Amino acid sequence: MAPFLPQDPCMRWATAELSVPFEPSYRRLLRRGELHERVERAWMRQGDCAQCPRDCRIDRRCTAAGAVCRTGERAVVASFHPHFGEERCLVGRYGSGTIFFSWCNLRCQYCQNDDISQGGYGRVVSSSELAEMMLHLQAQGCHNINLVTPSHVVPQILAAVLLAAEQGLNLPLVYNSGGYEALPSLALLDGIVDLYMPDMKYADEALARRYSKVRDYPEVNRAAVREMHRQVGDLVVDGDGIARRGLLVRHLVLPESIAGTAEIVRFLADDISRGTFLNVMDQYHPCYRAEPPLDRRVTATEYEEALRLAEVAGLTRVNGAW
Repeated sequence: MAPFLPQDPCMRWATAELSVPFEPSYRRLLRRGELHERVERAWMRQGDCAQCPRDCRIDRRCTAAGAVCRTGERAVVASFHPHFGEERCLVGRYGSGTIFFSWCNLRCQYCQNDDISQGGYGRVVSSSELAEMMLHLQAQGCHNINLVTPSHVVPQILAAVLLAAEQGLNLPLVYNSGGYEALPSLALLDGIVDLYMPDMKYADEALARRYSKVRDYPEVNRAAVREMHRQVGDLVVDGDGIARRGLLVRHLVLPESIAGTAEIVRFLADDISRGTFLNVMDQYHPCYRAEPPLDRRVTATEYEEALRLAEVAGLTRVNGAW
């Protein structure tokens, strides 16, 4: 496979890890017997669920009633397949092996996948079935296992990774989330996830409450991004431009500066790293229950201003539209 063009921000990598063959972090934990322990610890936390900052505190081993995520002991999967619409460094030639989990711990009124996130479209699966999906995606040549909306199903994912790793899974895991994460759950993923890809949706708590029905989003989100970066550092890619380890951040530009781009890019540059890979996205369009001013698309001027703000903040690895 020919390397990507040098101007691709994915290609500005740290070279320290490229001189040795890549091995997903979870395989080292598997050899030491620690992966089993993580699965057990995660499963115990379902009994008084605080998997995400919602802190529903119900026993999800017995019921999904009362859980914001409406998910019980087993995960619900909407689909799984090689995905070619993700960031270029995830897609490569053979695609990102994407597993879309149903339900969500956010309630975004403009969600573009509301049938999955709010309607729960999908199929209940066991951990062994989830492991089979991962192995199937690997057999298809995918470059990674991309876990979409995973925050509420960390125990189920860890159990599946253990089973799949025992059967030869050897791809990096992408934790592709809305960015509303509980630090104890992220601690369980330390040394297991190689690629974190959170959203940074809002800089203003009141706007997060209004448009996504969530409390303390900016504070929780920033703490999560700090922890993710502590675990995996800046994005590292191999000689073919394929992501191997590190942090990728997504920021969806919203009308009327609702997303708080200026504050978010300053946080990334000043508190995380100027080398943070940031995908500034322009694809917003009204969906689901979007109300004014979210009832229109982002203008070219609004999007260009978001890119300008990222440049002014000093971020050096910023992608444009896909």
